[in-house]
Amino acid sequence: MSLRAKILKELEKHPRRLKELKAKFDGDKKVQVVLDFLVKDGMVVEKDGVYFRKNRTVQPQTTGEAVKCTIVKLAKNFGFAAPIIEEGEEPEEKPADFFIPGRFMMGAMPGDQVLVKRLVGGRSEDEGQVVAIIEENNKLVGVVDRVDGRLVLLPDRCPALPLQIKKSADGGAQVGEKVAAEILERGESHRDHRVGISQCFGSADNAKSCTKAILYANDIVKSFPGKVKAEAKRLEDAKVEPSDLVGRKDFRNEVIFTIDSADTKDIDDAVSLVRTENGYRLGVHIADVSHYVRPGSVLDEEAYHRATSVYTPGSVVPMLPRQLSNGICSLNEGVDRLCFSCVMELDVSGKVVDFSFYKAVMRSRVKGVYSEINEIYAGTASEEIREKYSECLETLELMRELYGKLEARRAARGCLDIETGEAKIILDADGKAIDVKKVERGISEQMIEEFMLLANTSAAKLGKKMKVPFLYRVHELPDPDRVSRLQESLTAMGLNVAFAGDVPTQLELAKLLDDARGTSIERAVHISVLRSMAKAKYLSEPKGHFGLALEDYTHFTSPIRRYPDLIVHRILSAALSGVPEQELTAKDGEFVGEAARHTSEREVLAMVSERSADDCYQAEYMADKVGQEFDGTISSVTNFGIYVELENTVEGLIHVSRLSDGEMTLANAMTLVDSLNGKRYSIGDPIRVKVIGVSVSAGNVDFALA
Repeated sequence: MSLRAKILKELEKHPRRLKELKAKFDGDKKVQVVLDFLVKDGMVVEKDGVYFRKNRTVQPQTTGEAVKCTIVKLAKNFGFAAPIIEEGEEPEEKPADFFIPGRFMMGAMPGDQVLVKRLVGGRSEDEGQVVAIIEENNKLVGVVDRVDGRLVLLPDRCPALPLQIKKSADGGAQVGEKVAAEILERGESHRDHRVGISQCFGSADNAKSCTKAILYANDIVKSFPGKVKAEAKRLEDAKVEPSDLVGRKDFRNEVIFTIDSADTKDIDDAVSLVRTENGYRLGVHIADVSHYVRPGSVLDEEAYHRATSVYTPGSVVPMLPRQLSNGICSLNEGVDRLCFSCVMELDVSGKVVDFSFYKAVMRSRVKGVYSEINEIYAGTASEEIREKYSECLETLELMRELYGKLEARRAARGCLDIETGEAKIILDADGKAIDVKKVERGISEQMIEEFMLLANTSAAKLGKKMKVPFLYRVHELPDPDRVSRLQESLTAMGLNVAFAGDVPTQLELAKLLDDARGTSIERAVHISVLRSMAKAKYLSEPKGHFGLALEDYTHFTSPIRRYPDLIVHRILSAALSGVPEQELTAKDGEFVGEAARHTSEREVLAMVSERSADDCYQAEYMADKVGQEFDGTISSVTNFGIYVELENTVEGLIHVSRLSDGEMTLANAMTLVDSLNGKRYSIGDPIRVKVIGVSVSAGNVDFALA
């Protein structure tokens, strides 16, 4: 128990003078310091040299039933608690988060599950008080610092609340290290908590160390358990055997090849294309992971838990061990591989008029690389590159022809092509960021994406037609409130926004996106539209995909790195082999609902982790550029400052305090105005900035006006 907690406990029994308390605690010189803090915090009252425990029986009045919540944000003097929506409960409107004043937090930490009651007479109807902590989250990640001579942890999720590290449990951690910690002792307030260090990741100024901490915090573990490794080891030198080919269609003599990034090792998909009398026959051939990862195996259980591979700069946390992901399941060049093929018949306009699915075997002719194929299409490829693709050149030209038609169909249905400013981070041999470049997607990347969309759509149509339990990729309609905010933002940007209904059609949004391309507000418009959208997720019901403007959609094309695709493969394989619908419903009916929830949650964790890691690496790249000036564009405005994006996609904040000595006010969603001189800072404006600070650990870059 901390000295603070001991003093509070003693004062609950009797009022005490300072000398009495010092005697009680063996003359500890810190007693006076702790008492001063307790008086300042309002927990202890001092009168005529006597210290009293403040009466805690007088509580603020609360009302209504206690609401189960999760603490989602914690600052120095307040926190926010989000109501938990239990499975099966889908309210029409998401309930608002509770605002919890610091004195009513009960020491709750981010991730804790708590019971909250509304305060009577609070500043808003959503102001509340934590009345109980029902599930503690004692795992933390943060940076070690020193305050008043003691080591403390500055938690990533609440850095303004330093937590004291127990001397006996400091794990040898040094100031400036990124660490994992556990709360060993909980007090009545955050000041009373005591933590121990469980793992040191390295310097908080190193993005690689910070990425390890991010993955740890989100339960993303790179190494596999021993039993999983042993099972994977047995497949290390596996080859396709004659017995594996029984009942399979043989595509080994067809021109099939893969197209991926140069550094891709886990190759899920390959493509083939021939011209037919009525149009085209497109083959999308996907690694048959389900042949090797069987339900109930330790490989399968681990893959389900992970649910997805996680990609960070220079590294990957795979869903499957490398023996499968890079080996027997990967559609590597020149070797026989088992696959699950979707063969589609398209008419001359590029419309799919029929499709078939086959368990098959294939052999990739070449490991295609996006950049090389883009050079072929641009007419700039070297003879060496053209020789590499000699067997595939005719097919590649036919693919470009078909892609042109698919692109036109995509635009006609209103598919939303949102530019998000994806960045590629270049690392040196030590894994340190040395460059950041904006990703430019060429014809080959977009072409393969279209081919995969067709296969995913065909798989969803088949699952729906066969009326089997199924996992769909769903993107629901935008929320009307978000649409209203989107209209306000776009109007403030000078766009004429008029939607025919409460929810815009895909064609209406697509036109807005197209109109903004090439303008100074392109980035702002595209991000605003993206933020108005619902999050895509997995569901056991076919509710369509709004963003892609598709009625039926699933994920079929990446079973090496996404568990939902593996589920789809298994269900379609069983249905196509003749397993009755009733048997599949009994076997998978409940499972697909639970799997949809689990895989959606794990996907969100993976995305958050990947973005956080990218932020750390971008900050690391900017760390040696403090004092340098850059040209940028204002990407967003807030009441606390403006965000500026550089040409390479790195984004940083200019805080209001560095913009003016006067008050800054938001004129609208697009413009921040200086009340002293009327200077306006609007989204899309060019601006020159100076780098004045970087936090690799937080993934933040701070700018000032140059």
